Amino acid sequence: MSIRTQVFEIIAEQALLDVDDVSGESTLESLGIDSLGLVESIFAIEEAFDITIPFNANEPEKSEFDISSVETIIAGIEALIAAKS
Repeated sequence: MSIRTQVFEIIAEQALLDVDDVSGESTLESLGIDSLGLVESIFAIEEAFDITIPFNANEPEKSEFDISSVETIIAGIEALIAAKS
């Protein structure tokens, strides 16, 4: 399963949506994911890919991890996986 597919599935699950409702251009806000859902999504992504996402839920604007869209989240995960190898 590709990283993209897994991320779409995790985000869809957190938003209680079908995977088909999630696109690369989607924002978490547009999908109805609130701050708690964001934290749960990040935990699920970290667990799925065995990575640590540099994200502070208390200060998301100061995070090095771009959560502006599903596409930027995927790019960030790919970079973290590559850096780990």
